[in-house]
Amino acid sequence: MFRKNDMPARPRCACVLVAAGSSSRMGGDKLAMKLAGRTVLERSVAALDGSAYIDEIVIVTQSEKIPETAAMARDLGYGKVKCVAAGGKCRTESAWHGVRECSPGAELIAIHDAARPLVTEEVIARAVLAAAERGAAAPAIKVKDTVRQARGGRVLRTLERDELFLMQTPQVFRAGLIRPALEDAARLGLELTDDCAAVMLMDAEVFLVEGSEENMKLTTPADIYAAEAILEAREKR
Repeated sequence: MFRKNDMPARPRCACVLVAAGSSSRMGGDKLAMKLAGRTVLERSVAALDGSAYIDEIVIVTQSEKIPETAAMARDLGYGKVKCVAAGGKCRTESAWHGVRECSPGAELIAIHDAARPLVTEEVIARAVLAAAERGAAAPAIKVKDTVRQARGGRVLRTLERDELFLMQTPQVFRAGLIRPALEDAARLGLELTDDCAAVMLMDAEVFLVEGSEENMKLTTPADIYAAEAILEAREKR
């Protein structure tokens, strides 16, 4: 675990927590589901609020959930939460709405999926420090299984596994890079699957840092059981 005295100097970093999704594959509001007594959203906010590498948090949620989300942050004492903003029609637009609310003094902007409540300080630190040095960085893990491209049920080719990575969040960028990238993507109505795609459309390079298999995205009911097992294992360490 990183200690405050061990921290290298870094630019100020704001984090947009994207929590405006529909949870369609979960069959219910996954951010309201409980993990060991706390909601998924509470755990995601707590992970960022407790990080020595995050200076402020902007939560983006559905407009009707703004009052209850703001009350949650206030009542639980998450002092880094700057504001709660309304999301857009898609993830890209929601991320842009959050980035607009980040303080002008933030030199780095991280964007994190609220559906990844188990992110650790080590993953956050690696992404923030790499972005401070290189402009854009994201955690990722290597693909372990054989991956084949297929169409209509027919295999076309086997992809080179050593060159394939599963992207995670937080993805961190210099503010001067991600602001225009997301603004253009939102203006054009692009529905991108992550924020690295927005800066790559501007021909900017993105660098990968080591992610964690525990930094999983909760998408289906089975993921909730896996997350609870991870939390149980952490308590025993």
